[in-house]
Amino acid sequence: MDPANLLTKRHWIVELARKKPGEVLFLLHHVIDFEWMREAYWLTRKDGATGIDGVTAQEYEANLEANLKDLRERIISGRYQAPPVRRAYIPKADGSQRPLGIPTFEDKVAQRAIAMVLEAVYEQDFLPCQSARKIDPRSASKIDPAFGHRAASRERARPHQAP
Repeated sequence: MDPANLLTKRHWIVELARKKPGEVLFLLHHVIDFEWMREAYWLTRKDGATGIDGVTAQEYEANLEANLKDLRERIISGRYQAPPVRRAYIPKADGSQRPLGIPTFEDKVAQRAIAMVLEAVYEQDFLPCQSARKIDPRSASKIDPAFGHRAASRERARPHQAP
């Protein structure tokens, strides 16, 4: 795997998005090659619960090259359809249950590969002062990039809430 190739492709998408702000970008699927898929695989969390097919990350990795090539071909050709998610329920503090949808491992890899393309496109729409990360109001050491001051200075205006 050549990391420089991935970086070059990402930079190409970033530059295209910068040069054409507000325009719809078509046909970016050609950047999703085997190296892109392999990077998506490595970035995908391996310790999560299995989806409806019961395939673990280790089982998927046993035939990794063939699996990634097949997945890539289905994505590029438009034949890929996400399988149904497995429904699970987790208990909430009040005694009720929260539904949780668990995708298959392969679907997680597909989502990651497509997200890598979309991140490169859409991050260009944000201003340098904008940030998607959450500021922890309990931490006086974190700087809020949108306002350039410590998050704790805004915390004083709010009542203290226990973690």
